[in-house]
Amino acid sequence: MVAGQHLRTPVVFTLETLVVAACYYAGGRLGLLRDLTVGGAVVSPIWPPTGVAVACLLIRGLRCWAGIALGALLVLMHLTTLRPSSLGVLAGNTAAPVCGYLLLRGVGFRTDLTRLRDCLALVFLAAFGAMLISSSVGVGLLVATGDLPGEGFWGVWLAWWVGDAMGVLLVTPLLLVLRGLRAPVRWSRWKEAAGLTLITGGLVPLATHSPASVLFSVYPLLIWAALRFQLAGSMMCALYASVLATLAATDRAGPFEALSEVEIMINLQAFNGAMALTALLLSAVIAEQRNTRRSIERACQELVEVLEHLTAGESAAGRLPREEGGRRREADDG
Repeated sequence: MVAGQHLRTPVVFTLETLVVAACYYAGGRLGLLRDLTVGGAVVSPIWPPTGVAVACLLIRGLRCWAGIALGALLVLMHLTTLRPSSLGVLAGNTAAPVCGYLLLRGVGFRTDLTRLRDCLALVFLAAFGAMLISSSVGVGLLVATGDLPGEGFWGVWLAWWVGDAMGVLLVTPLLLVLRGLRAPVRWSRWKEAAGLTLITGGLVPLATHSPASVLFSVYPLLIWAALRFQLAGSMMCALYASVLATLAATDRAGPFEALSEVEIMINLQAFNGAMALTALLLSAVIAEQRNTRRSIERACQELVEVLEHLTAGESAAGRLPREEGGRRREADDG
């Protein structure tokens, strides 16, 4: 029995590492399908591997770092020939999600994302804060090795940092929500969900590919999804809109048609960031309000039960003296 447990632990660790690496690599291949050129460097507007890495760490713990490093290595091997500077990029891409996980664990982060503080921690610690490591290390090495001119540092650094942050903001919450789903899923408002899906599926492509600047028309759908279906609905809506906006931006279609490379990046990342933040924060506020209402309802129900017990006790106490008095009078008469 003991020998079997000792053998099982390395096997489980190896399988877990391979699964995490495969998910990271798959996310990288998806992110590489669409890219933008900024300052002569090719960057991904949304880098899903960072979101996959943070989600794996939150779900499985710190031991996932080996799978993240292996997945990052596979992505680098797909992109370019490995050089000594690649080790620095690999270290930065591994350290960023690990630091984000450690920061989240330090503030008592809960993966259900039903508290506003958890969403704010994910935004400012794991996304905006920890992803500074990967972007700074990666772009710094590009400049140091001469692959990127020094004057292009800040533009490429900003694009790299925002792309990594968008991966955390859009992918990590969705993976955490999917992990928390339990079968069978009961859609009590399935007609409303179907209607929202149909409207979103028709309106978002029009908004993201229309020559007119009507991207703002997506926000009512996002608010509807958050109000009625909370984080699961809002994050799916936000990810769908962000992906279609990225497709339009990389194709230079719709509202991105007449913009320069820098303007495309700024407008696209502003839209994606606003979608992710709105979905996260609004869903968290709604969840907190619902939890508060349920707590109040439970407290009121408990108070009603206590009052009923007290009332029943007072009635019983009142009956006892009357019964004793009646028995005394019967005894005196006898």
